[in-house]
Amino acid sequence: MIRALVTGGSGTIGAAICRRLAAGGARVAVHANRNLAQAEAVAQGIRADGLKAEALAFDVTDAAAATSALEKLLADGPVQIVVNNAGIHADAPMAGMSEEQWKSVLDVSLHGFFNVTQPLLLPMIGTRWGRIVSLSSVAAVRGNRGQTNYAAAKAGLHGATRSLALELAARGITVNAVAPGIIASPMTKGTFTDSAISSLVPMKRAGQPEEVAALVAFLASEEAGYISGQVISIDGAMS
Repeated sequence: MIRALVTGGSGTIGAAICRRLAAGGARVAVHANRNLAQAEAVAQGIRADGLKAEALAFDVTDAAAATSALEKLLADGPVQIVVNNAGIHADAPMAGMSEEQWKSVLDVSLHGFFNVTQPLLLPMIGTRWGRIVSLSSVAAVRGNRGQTNYAAAKAGLHGATRSLALELAARGITVNAVAPGIIASPMTKGTFTDSAISSLVPMKRAGQPEEVAALVAFLASEEAGYISGQVISIDGAMS
C-alpha cells in the first residue's frame, strides 16, 4: 500500500486532500501543527469509511521535531506521496509588516518544505517511485496586496519544485506545485463577500476544496508520471 503524508491535513483543503488520497487507496498520515485532536478527527472520519489513516502532530518549522516524527513514520516503511500543504498567513502592507510577520510565513512554507521533504527522499528514492506536491497560491503567480511575505514564500516553492524535479526525474519521482485561488473555507468566507468573489474571479465563484484535492490526487497518481516541475493554477481563470 502506498503511504502518503499531508502536512496541514487537519485544515479545510488538507482534509479534502487526505480524504481523496485515502479513497484512491493510500494509507494517509494526517498532519497537524499542534491540534492533534483535529488531525485525529479527520483520520477517524477516513477510517469510518473503511479506509486507512493515522494522525500525527509536529511543528514543520522545528527541524528536530520534524525529523523525530518522520523517523517514527518511516519505521513502517517509505512514504511515497508527500503533500506540503502547511502554510500560514500574516497579512500586512510591507511598509507596516513586522520582521516576525515576514519570517514566520517564510519559515512555515519554505523551511517547512525542506524539514518535511528532505528526510523522506532517500527512502522514497529507494522505491523508484514517488510524488511530491506542494500547495502554492495564486498570490505567488500574480501577486497580491498585503501578502508580500506569503507571495514570496510560495514563489520560493516554485523554484524549489522545479529544481527538485530535475534532481529526481531519473528516479521515478515527480515534483509539482498547485496554486489555488480563492477556495471556499471558513477563512475565505470571512474575508471575501460574494460580490468580491464575483469581481475577482472570472468564473464568478470560489473553488471547492474537493476540486483542489482532485488535482492533487491526479498529480499523485500513476497516470501523472510524465508531469513534473510544473506549477499548475486552479483559480477560476484568475491568473
